[in-house]
Amino acid sequence: MIRLGLSRRLFLVVVVAVAVALSGLVAGFNVLLARELSRSADNLVRARAAAELALLHPTPRGLRVGEATDDAAPASQAWVFSQGRALESPRAGEAVARVARSLAGGPARSVDVPSADTRLYALPAVVQGRRMGTIVAGISLVPYEQSRRTALLASLVLGGVVLLLVALASRWLLSSSLRPVRRMTRQAAAWSEHDLDKRFALGAPHDELTELAATLDGLLDRLAASLRRERRFSAEISHELRTPLSRVIAEAELGLRRTRAPDEYRASLELIQRSAEQLAKTIDALVAAARHEGEGARGTSDAYTVAAGAAEGCAGLADERALEVILTEPLRPIRLGVDPDVAERILQPVVENACRYGRQRVRISIERRGAAVAFAVEDDGPGAAPDERERIFEPGVRGQLGVGNGNGGAGLGLALARRLARSVSGDVELGTAPTSGSFVIRLPAG
Repeated sequence: MIRLGLSRRLFLVVVVAVAVALSGLVAGFNVLLARELSRSADNLVRARAAAELALLHPTPRGLRVGEATDDAAPASQAWVFSQGRALESPRAGEAVARVARSLAGGPARSVDVPSADTRLYALPAVVQGRRMGTIVAGISLVPYEQSRRTALLASLVLGGVVLLLVALASRWLLSSSLRPVRRMTRQAAAWSEHDLDKRFALGAPHDELTELAATLDGLLDRLAASLRRERRFSAEISHELRTPLSRVIAEAELGLRRTRAPDEYRASLELIQRSAEQLAKTIDALVAAARHEGEGARGTSDAYTVAAGAAEGCAGLADERALEVILTEPLRPIRLGVDPDVAERILQPVVENACRYGRQRVRISIERRGAAVAFAVEDDGPGAAPDERERIFEPGVRGQLGVGNGNGGAGLGLALARRLARSVSGDVELGTAPTSGSFVIRLPAG
């Protein structure tokens, strides 16, 4: 099966539609013309019969044909029948004369003689209420047939010329109209392969082409964003997994290098277990961020329950460092427009950072701020320098939060926490307290 392009299909549709319309117009014109010519022939033959009737004079013995005037002379093809005999008979073919004689004594009617291209009209001659004969007038149909054939040929030629002009015009119009579309699609395909930063940038859509350009620009934007997410996902995986994987490999190599005491093996296995758990949490966070960046559907959860879950997940670290974790319950329940597991994955790394670098206590509070829910996580640690407010959210950058007590960074990392928060239309920011660690996590309200 041959598949035609859009321009060829549209061209065929236009040509076929115009051809059908022209065929109907030509056929209708010729039918109307044929009827008009036939009516004109009828009027003429009846006029000739009436003119011949005006020349007859009634006598006691029947009808008598009078002198014809010069105006009536052309109407010479007429038969006059009275009392069974022909008073006047023009020169005509045998077929026409035979049909004329058959019309004598009959009613008024028209008869065509196809073999002679002649039309005969019989008109009863009635004088004073008494029928005294019949007049049969005839005309040749040759001029009418010739006019009909000429009109048919002319209409067909005109229709063909119009169809040709329409075909040429439609082909040029379709080609010129679809040429920008082909060029834009090819450019978009080339940009998607080699240069995702290029855009058509034709402004607000005001016609079909600018609407197509805006649609392709949006498609390229989404494609570029998807590619950036994939690249960032790969970079974050390589960064976040490098340290725990290195620990696992180093401990395994050290344990296999020489025979060690059972306590040393146990310590190595515990370190490997912690590194594996850190790997699992990092992978879970990365996968959750990637999934929520590509999906629009979100659930709901209770803000206090989420905060309690995050605090409970950091309870071991808080007990190890003898920290007091204070969670302030809001006066009324606050709903989040985020799934509980996702919200907890966002909040837990921030609470873990506070527990890792706080000195005595960590405080978590919750409040509703317009269409968002704000979690404030504060600790009495060293905090961050003003010039590090944004850098500490980059992978691999720890700032003052990573020095002073020798503790390793959290497995999830602040960068992953911010990315996951932004994937659900939220954010993670450093607070305004100058001498302590303070973070604000904003998530959409439910």
